[in-house]
Amino acid sequence: MPLVSTGRLITDAQRRGVGLAAFNVITLEHAEAIAAGAEAAGRPAVLQLSENAVRFRAGRPGPLAAAVARIAQESSAPLSLHLDHVVSVELLHSAPELGASSVMFDASKLEYEDNVKATAEAVRFGHDEGLWVEAELGAVGGKAGDAHTPGVRTDPAEAAAYTAATGIDALAVAVGSTHAMTRRTAALDHRLIARLREAVPVPLVLHGSSGVPDGEIRRAVDAGMVKINVGTALNTAFTGAVRDRLAAHPEGVDPRAYLAPARTAMTQTVAHFLAVIDVSP
Repeated sequence: MPLVSTGRLITDAQRRGVGLAAFNVITLEHAEAIAAGAEAAGRPAVLQLSENAVRFRAGRPGPLAAAVARIAQESSAPLSLHLDHVVSVELLHSAPELGASSVMFDASKLEYEDNVKATAEAVRFGHDEGLWVEAELGAVGGKAGDAHTPGVRTDPAEAAAYTAATGIDALAVAVGSTHAMTRRTAALDHRLIARLREAVPVPLVLHGSSGVPDGEIRRAVDAGMVKINVGTALNTAFTGAVRDRLAAHPEGVDPRAYLAPARTAMTQTVAHFLAVIDVSP
């Protein structure tokens, strides 16, 4: 089916009281697995291309974005294309041409006032182009660094002020998850999620969800989290399957022999997360 807008998927998830899963794409196999997992689960999903993934592609997002869009269009599942953790204005401005309906603009490394200014400018551009724009605060509560550094938490009052000042459509908040976790041991602050849900008038986004156990994710959605970002869990499944295949067949040289089980492992991971995040019939 045609690409669906992220904003539409978010609105529908909120209406149904469920979460919307967003998965990071690095290789073509990632995109194929996300589409297949969404089809198997009978759920919508977001395919995300981060600026890091674009950098890995020598800074040329076009070929992978075109392939991802085509995979989504040929899928029976409702899928959208999203640019994640965008820091360069150039990549932001390329979003409409790439077929993305949404962008997470990441000015979190900047001081608060500079973050607000840069993000507000990104929102103005995005809204002029019909894009749904997500952002995050960055240094929260006096702690330096990324908003998802261990120990950092989002202050509800500051989150409300930031949302009003920037005009963003969604806010990524720090409630206990951390990027790049390979073990699912994170404990979320569910009372804080509920407070943020009351304070902030836009959908909340959980980054670093790969390290969050199923029950914690489910409780987070029940408390008001909407968009749930998953990246490392796919890479863990991919790499584990490749390792197993090469260990069993050390003489093998055909990449198809290990990419196929890697894709299958990611498909299963996608379907599992979708079942946890969206429990609608």
